[in-house]
Amino acid sequence: MQHFNVQVAHEQHLHYAEIICNEMELSANARGTGIAKRTPEYIRQKMLEGKAVIALTKQGDWVGFCYIETWSHGNYVANSGLIVSPSFRKSGLATQIKEKIFELSKSKYPNAKIFGLTTGLAVMKINSDLGYEPVTYSELTQDESFWKGCQSCVNHEILISKDRKNCLCTAMLYDPKEKNKPRWFDFKGKKKVMERLLKIKQGVFLKPIKTLKEELIKI
Repeated sequence: MQHFNVQVAHEQHLHYAEIICNEMELSANARGTGIAKRTPEYIRQKMLEGKAVIALTKQGDWVGFCYIETWSHGNYVANSGLIVSPSFRKSGLATQIKEKIFELSKSKYPNAKIFGLTTGLAVMKINSDLGYEPVTYSELTQDESFWKGCQSCVNHEILISKDRKNCLCTAMLYDPKEKNKPRWFDFKGKKKVMERLLKIKQGVFLKPIKTLKEELIKI
């Protein structure tokens, strides 16, 4: 198994910012999905603030990244910009990065609700394992600066046409106040995951319902 050094990013990692931004954009274009674009300067700022996680090989090559954003005066936290270098996808690295940034978020903001927006079923599965649950957009931060970040996404018109109540991304939320309550998701609970996701996404015809069901069952 490939060994990766997954760590909190700092000043010594600033030179990776441009390649990270480029890979984020290339990956989104390849998937045909939208992203809220970030600049290398923004990524460097996150590194300097200790609000980012970077993954490197033993040789020091960059292979993955994710960062923290805060909204509504720190009451909401988003783990954003998850990216893995193409050569290292399906290696389990994305899970390692998500786990590291999730723990960093809880450490820095122990009372915050942690949320994410994604179109990827693999990321939904990782989030579920960490304790996130699918939610409606109304349960996310209503901070205007957060939604402004969606303006650079190719799907922004869909979001606006639905009055910010839905889009192609699925919203998922981890609430620390709920962490000690029984989990609705486990291996035998895939049907509940599927039903809730389908209910949330019923107004967005991204894929035929039958196809989406089949993909969720495979997770």
